[in-house]
Amino acid sequence: MYDQRRPNPARPAMTFEQMLELVRYEGAYPTLERAEEAVRTVLAALGRQVVGDERVDLAQCLPVEAALALTAQIPDTERLTGWGFVKDMAARAGVTPAVARWDAGAVLAVVTRLTGPDLLARILRHLPAGYALLFGQAELRQPQPTA
Repeated sequence: MYDQRRPNPARPAMTFEQMLELVRYEGAYPTLERAEEAVRTVLAALGRQVVGDERVDLAQCLPVEAALALTAQIPDTERLTGWGFVKDMAARAGVTPAVARWDAGAVLAVVTRLTGPDLLARILRHLPAGYALLFGQAELRQPQPTA
């Protein structure tokens, strides 16, 4: 009846192949297979860090194959900083931290487009320091109270 704004309006659906093409472009990967490897590695690592409603909402924004890579992971009990996230991803994938950081930037740039600003802000509020830069956002820190 009335057009009410929703915090995260529905976005046009993107297929997994379209997502891979965008990641391939962002990461300057030579093949779609390499882009898919990056997508699955980064989303699996992210799936170990994002929890709660943000995890559910993020999965809903992604193509089915990407959402499955994210949600197939059991969240870790240890909360990793952005740098810890990159180092953990590098160790699990058997690549250097530089390659893991590159992959994270390429994949998360596309994830940022799919989530929209409201959901991205919620996700970043629930993650430790260092993730905003991985998503291509400014890292705004709140001053810590002095005792």
